[in-house]
Amino acid sequence: MNGHKAPRPRWVSALIGNWVGIFGLVLAMGSLFAALCLIAIDFFTGSRQPYMGILIFLIVPSFFWIGLIFAGVGLWLELRRRKKLTAAEARVEASGGRRTRQLVAALACVFLVLMLSALGSYRAFEVTESSQFCGALCHVMKPEYTTYKISPHSRVRCAECHIGPGASWFVRSKISGLYQVYATVTDKYPRPIPVPVQDLRPAPETCEQCHWPAKFYGWLELRRQFFLPDKQNTPWNIRLLVYVGGAIATKGPVGGIHWHMNVSNRMEYIATDESRQIIPWVRVTNRETGAVTVYQSKDNPLTPQQETLPMRVLDCVDCHNRPTHTFDSPYSALDVSMWMGRIDPSIPYIKMKAAEALVKASGADSQASGIAQIAQNLSKEYSDYKDQPKIEQAVSETQRIFQDNFFPEMKTDWKVRPNNIGHYIWPGCFRCHDGSHVDKTGRAISNECNTCHIITAQGGQPKPETVSLQGLKFDHPGGEIPSEILCSQCHTGAP
Repeated sequence: MNGHKAPRPRWVSALIGNWVGIFGLVLAMGSLFAALCLIAIDFFTGSRQPYMGILIFLIVPSFFWIGLIFAGVGLWLELRRRKKLTAAEARVEASGGRRTRQLVAALACVFLVLMLSALGSYRAFEVTESSQFCGALCHVMKPEYTTYKISPHSRVRCAECHIGPGASWFVRSKISGLYQVYATVTDKYPRPIPVPVQDLRPAPETCEQCHWPAKFYGWLELRRQFFLPDKQNTPWNIRLLVYVGGAIATKGPVGGIHWHMNVSNRMEYIATDESRQIIPWVRVTNRETGAVTVYQSKDNPLTPQQETLPMRVLDCVDCHNRPTHTFDSPYSALDVSMWMGRIDPSIPYIKMKAAEALVKASGADSQASGIAQIAQNLSKEYSDYKDQPKIEQAVSETQRIFQDNFFPEMKTDWKVRPNNIGHYIWPGCFRCHDGSHVDKTGRAISNECNTCHIITAQGGQPKPETVSLQGLKFDHPGGEIPSEILCSQCHTGAP
């Protein structure tokens, strides 16, 4: 024993003999240590914060690999420098013991890195597929994420509807996501985000994995409580029996609203606007008989240029276009709040005044500014009201409505988000069922109320409900309206 330490391996001395290599080594080791600590926190505390997942499985590993790249570059530079300084070729070490130990150590390090990378890759996949990543991480999606959290689908991950199963749509979504990241970073995204989504996966591959039209049947009762925008906030109740229908003959008649779906019919249409609100041409193909019927609008026929527009096969989202991201109008949201007692209907003109406050606040520069405007406007309007606690509660509820449905920064609210279910504020069903779409024989697509539902009860002040399975004639508050006038022509959802 001569007391001398064994010389370091050549690659080790070369690695620490160059500042680039030292920097890369320190960066890689520091990132690895940080990742291990954060992984422990993530697993043992059950943290589900989206930023934590991005930090652990995307950002920190990126620094780790950048460090390895720098270390490799530094090693190459130092070896290259040493090679130039000596003319002698490297000798093969006589004893293979030390080299074997180095190989085993290197393989162990590689195995550890690969295992950690595999874990990190899987967790990175989970993070990018989470709803928090889609909504909370990107401020552009704030309107959609806010409405998603209070929707009936809030326990369904965004990716299950927007991507669905299978590798092809996953890859397609990630490729399109690259441009979305670029648009967000460079502030080139449109405000509001355009709808409908043009490349959305067909509903049979997503929606129908849970909602199976072939198995729908029966009727559904709906109750709607409205309040008129008058001094008394007069209540107006209506109960509907909706013909949901379906295709199970053993459970009931085949038909109803889901007659439209591809159970026994194939329906195609041409829309002349990007939002698919104007539909002048419809084709129906009976799958059993093969009979084809074409309906065209008498009032708004297709022009020769429009005949070349793309034809779309009707699916779930053409009617259920807001199954998750629903932006309520001022009147609709206030009706529910007053019905539930969160705003006292005894406050004079409260529905009209609160709706006016919401509309004025929608023009604010930010959501925070709009919320402040609502408090200022309503407090001033009812400064002399005898019961101020009721006003304070009404102000708070109106602010909540604004926070859930109005997003000035993204120019997003009910006005730019049509809802095709029904026909109250938007044309919806009347895009086709307007009485103007006729076939070559002159037969029109029905626009009779009882085609899709019957009114079993309606009225203002509380009274015994009148029930008729044949359906009641609609009693319009304030007087009769000509049948050719559609609801959406007058009702806009706000004053």
